[in-house]
Amino acid sequence: MNMSRCLTLFKFALGCSQKANSRLLSSGRGLSSRIVTSSFTGEAPVRQQQRWCSRPQVWSSQHPGLGMNQCSYYSTQEAEKAPEEEPLHTIISDTENVQGSFSKHEFQAETKKLLDIVARSLYSEKEVFIRELISNGSDALEKLRHKLITGGGDTAPMEIHLQTDAAKGTFTIQDTGVGMNQEELVANLGTIARSGSKAFLDALQNQAEASSTIIGQFGVGFYSAFMVADKVDVYSQSAEPGVPGYKWSSDGSGLFEVAEASGVRQGTKIVLHLKDDCKEFSSEDRVKEVVTKYSNFVSFPIFLNGRRLNTLQALWMMEPKEISEWQHEEFYRYVAQAYDKPRYTLHYRADAPLNIRSVFYVPDMKPSMFDVSREMGSSVALYSRKVLIQTKATDILPKWLRFLRGVVDSEDIPLNLSRELLQESALIRKLRDVLQQRVIRFLLDQSRKEPEKYSKFFEDYGLFMREGIVTTQEQDVKEDIAKLLRFESSALPVGQQTNLMEYSSRMKAGTRNIYYLCAPNRHLAEHSPYYEAMKQKDMEVLFCYEQFDELTLLHLRDFDKKKLISVETDIVVDHYKEEKFQDSKPTTERLTEEQAEDLMAWMRNVLGPRVTNVKITPRLDTHPAMITVLEMGAARHFLRTQQLARSAEERAQILQPTLEINAGHDLIKKMHALKETNSELAGLLLEQIYDNAMIAAGLNDDPRPMISRLNDLLTKALEKH
Repeated sequence: MNMSRCLTLFKFALGCSQKANSRLLSSGRGLSSRIVTSSFTGEAPVRQQQRWCSRPQVWSSQHPGLGMNQCSYYSTQEAEKAPEEEPLHTIISDTENVQGSFSKHEFQAETKKLLDIVARSLYSEKEVFIRELISNGSDALEKLRHKLITGGGDTAPMEIHLQTDAAKGTFTIQDTGVGMNQEELVANLGTIARSGSKAFLDALQNQAEASSTIIGQFGVGFYSAFMVADKVDVYSQSAEPGVPGYKWSSDGSGLFEVAEASGVRQGTKIVLHLKDDCKEFSSEDRVKEVVTKYSNFVSFPIFLNGRRLNTLQALWMMEPKEISEWQHEEFYRYVAQAYDKPRYTLHYRADAPLNIRSVFYVPDMKPSMFDVSREMGSSVALYSRKVLIQTKATDILPKWLRFLRGVVDSEDIPLNLSRELLQESALIRKLRDVLQQRVIRFLLDQSRKEPEKYSKFFEDYGLFMREGIVTTQEQDVKEDIAKLLRFESSALPVGQQTNLMEYSSRMKAGTRNIYYLCAPNRHLAEHSPYYEAMKQKDMEVLFCYEQFDELTLLHLRDFDKKKLISVETDIVVDHYKEEKFQDSKPTTERLTEEQAEDLMAWMRNVLGPRVTNVKITPRLDTHPAMITVLEMGAARHFLRTQQLARSAEERAQILQPTLEINAGHDLIKKMHALKETNSELAGLLLEQIYDNAMIAAGLNDDPRPMISRLNDLLTKALEKH
């Protein structure tokens, strides 16, 4: 029984997959009865959809260009039951016959030269001719739909059909759209860079609905056919009653012929006689790959050799409330080529200041090192009127948001002539800013609604926010991103996080500084000499544990008109202000002023160029000493990134450090006594105190050289025992 089932399953898998790497996506939600269908306008297309698309389709991660595997099924379906073969549906047939003789014409607009540019130099990939011709067919159907709505008339199936013939080396595309009469054929196809769609929109003036569904803009898409064909035949029958059909033909040499033809179906049929080096486009698999990459979301049904291709809905064009969670999950797996679920989903639509239809997903899976790398490009696809422009749109979102997956569709984006590249402009920058602000606002909302879930998100994706602050130039944007940061605080229990806005709300009246301390963990932060030195000021301190927190806050500098200051820097600033602090120990337990001066002179002599100065500090209690450097964080980052100053003297020359000592600490008092009775032991003790202070300051990356001295110090300390 099991063997029979395995064989059946194996046969089913082979029948359903045309490629070896086809994968079944598991939704785990019992979705076998749900059908993912295209949304069409008008009644006739819906009927066609019901007739020719009876099988459920799912989003597939098979193709890197956001393609779809037509035979993918939800895992909850019974694999043993092989699907029935759908009936083929095609309207392409050789019924056209030329009536009479051809009339010859010359292309307008500096014919030959411009045609060469359009057909041979404009597009980066030859495959886009399929996208352009499908877009033209979609526009023709949209014009017919508008004509029927405004003028009445019988509805007809609105479809686009493709046919490949490897034996003849041809590629054919036929639509059932508005068609063209003789004058329109000559005007639209005979004049390069004259867009019939553009003229249609101009005539409509302010009819926004039609303008949002018409794809063509430049009037050059048709000529992309000459990239792959050495001859193009066009048959067209206008939707106007009583108008005969026509054939248009050209080899792209600068001349074209037009003749009346019979047997032409309403709409336009284009036959490409492919060049020898472009015969790949007479292969069904190759054409299917291109269609699913670029035109999977075109509003009208697309058939290839009788089989329906585009059964996917453009989710980003739908109303957010109409989309269920499982639809988002499946669409996320499709666009992200992933198997997890989205952690967050943002469906954003706007009409002003720009027309935007978008959906963004944050993956549930923690980003890998490859994802974190800045070499990793954008994972958001750019569409214009549901036609793919760029699989990975690098200019639509700032680099730090590259962890997002999804789709952006905008009618306002300025494309270049080939509709493959964006023209850098104020509109693109505006779109990028609008999307960035919307994502930030969305994440802020999520942090308030579900703090624990956001905390986990920040743990996994916080590095991207830090990068955003470091790489962004505008201070207001830096501060917006900074609202997403999370830290522990000296004023809150262990494990509880806060943000800069909450910190500001807790600040004492008249306080203008936000204090932070960078340390590997809370224990080291709370036992740092710098945190101890801050206790007398009774200020809340943010604890920063991540490696890049310090660099992030150095770049941020200000938040809500408040200065971000490291407690290490604050100590030095207080010295410049000559602020006085009360020593916590009574005079009898400290070195006298004379003893302290004597000790500091000896310490300067022993340490030599490794310190700029030695001074007494009243702000330490349990620590014997600390190193202070102006802008300690910047100094640490400089030493870490520049790989300079290998020796202690070289470091000191760059840092200009001051050694501040606690005159009431037992080690300092003992050292003062030892310098007279046992100068060797006192010297070892001073060296160790100095190195300990450098380690506490994060300025000593390699403590191994001190091991030998530690052994000597321990030996001498234990000589009398």
